Amino acid sequence: MAVLLLRNQELGPVQAVLFDKDGTLSHSEPELHALATSRLEACLAAVAPQRRPSLRLRLLEAYGLLEGSVHPAGITAVATSDHNLLATATALAQVGLGWPEAMQLSEAVFEQCERRQASASATTDQAVAAIERLTAAGILCAVISNDTSAGIRRFLESHGLRHHFRAIRSADQAPRKPDPAAVHGLCAELGVEAAACALIGDASSDLQMAVAAGIPQQRALGYVAGWAHRPPLGAACPLIHHWDELTIRQDA
Repeated sequence: MAVLLLRNQELGPVQAVLFDKDGTLSHSEPELHALATSRLEACLAAVAPQRRPSLRLRLLEAYGLLEGSVHPAGITAVATSDHNLLATATALAQVGLGWPEAMQLSEAVFEQCERRQASASATTDQAVAAIERLTAAGILCAVISNDTSAGIRRFLESHGLRHHFRAIRSADQAPRKPDPAAVHGLCAELGVEAAACALIGDASSDLQMAVAAGIPQQRALGYVAGWAHRPPLGAACPLIHHWDELTIRQDA
């Protein structure tokens, strides 16, 4: 039986660990910052000059764009692409565009910027070693993310990790996170109960979803080292500051 430990404190026996991707497995902040910045600049270029100052401020706030970084609880970091698109269209409507025009422009900008998107981001420090420890101990690994299935697979394959992950749950599947039913669907695919799992994420919505789905609170783990600014996570769930803090003990 594999028992999960955090800083040598026992978290209990586990059969599977469910990982968030962006900000947890993936050091995606540079790519997300570049993507959001390119969307902002494309929107500004497409509107009349007198609308640009107001639009810039609205998009900076909507995207959670900071100087060289991204707010870890902001829409760029946490939300799906379609939610980001709606936020963009809303900002455009607020500076005077009609809703059909705002949606059309947002869709064109997103398509244009997606074509420029960089290759898969780097892993967070020592994430690969942690995954290898888990799978060597017979623990199933899976990804639950609001990225697309293609984006998740591209990331895993680019780092030679695909064979370590038994299943993925993406924004392409309904229901998607933070609906607890997304956890139930992933657990069903793995053939395990939620109570026998741990979930590791970088957003409070990840941890709330895990507990609501039946994962014990001590195994709803917040990873806080994936962003330039520490994610605002509550004190109720244990926090991982470095992947070396997560270890496994095999009991007879």
